[in-house]
Amino acid sequence: MKPAVPFSVSTTLLRRLAYANIVANVAIVVTGGAVRLTASGLGCPTWPRCTDESYTTTPEMGVHGVIEFGNRLLTFVLVLIAGATLLAALLHRPRRRGVVLLALSVVLGIVAQAVIGGITVRTQLHPSIVGIHFVVSMLLLLATYALWRRVDEPDGPTAPVVPSPLRALTWLTVAASAAVIVVGVAVTGSGPHAGDADAVRNGLDPQAISQVHADLVFLLIGLTAGLWLALRAVGAPGRAVRAAGVLLVVELAQGVVGFVQYVTDLPAILVGAHMLGSCLVWLATLAVLWSTRERRPAGPMPTVAPAAAPPPVPARV
Repeated sequence: MKPAVPFSVSTTLLRRLAYANIVANVAIVVTGGAVRLTASGLGCPTWPRCTDESYTTTPEMGVHGVIEFGNRLLTFVLVLIAGATLLAALLHRPRRRGVVLLALSVVLGIVAQAVIGGITVRTQLHPSIVGIHFVVSMLLLLATYALWRRVDEPDGPTAPVVPSPLRALTWLTVAASAAVIVVGVAVTGSGPHAGDADAVRNGLDPQAISQVHADLVFLLIGLTAGLWLALRAVGAPGRAVRAAGVLLVVELAQGVVGFVQYVTDLPAILVGAHMLGSCLVWLATLAVLWSTRERRPAGPMPTVAPAAAPPPVPARV
């Protein structure tokens, strides 16, 4: 009899689960924004319970309790998706250590986010903790994106597919994108949408920090435009040129939303759209970074046969 073949998960299923993690983590950023923008941040005033007596919302807590509790329930959806992805990575054959470790990092990141969310509630929505909560969400998007891409990559080392100066320009663009997000968090912490009427603000001047944020956005757009033109000029792979072009378009759209929300006194719907746009800009930035390198198959490098020795020169008589 043939030995029983162990149960194995297909690469297609693993890839779909990895992609579901990206979608779910973007969704919880948007719903978390809805919690803050509807002043429902303390709809459940404690954690891990919703009230001192109940883990769930009560009718007396009204719509704010429903919104906040709904966002907490979404965390369990993220845990289920991430757990299923980790299990799929463990059952995939051949088992790939890099994929398993990335899937595990997503699970641990979601658990850490839940704890940070609890600290946010217990500190009465302190803007520093709220900001950390958002930045960790961006790190989770990095982990989920890396996992999704790694599923279809071989297990060998990475190598650039563009010249070194353009690789350096890509990293500068990534750094500028991260800086825009971090300073944007500070802008949010100085603005009116605190998540609760009694929540404190970070004390920064909203106009001054908004100007810093806008300057960084201009820098990011300039770097991205320069990178797109440079990639086209050197004949870089088409995927790199397309990724830079998509990033530029997403940045311009996000800039329009940001400008309109600023001049219209930050309506909640536009602030929510801007939060979604932040996720899309970050994912598009990661796509550019991944497009400028490739992971090669593991194993020894092919050896090149030595060139044949030239024939001896006959001696002159």
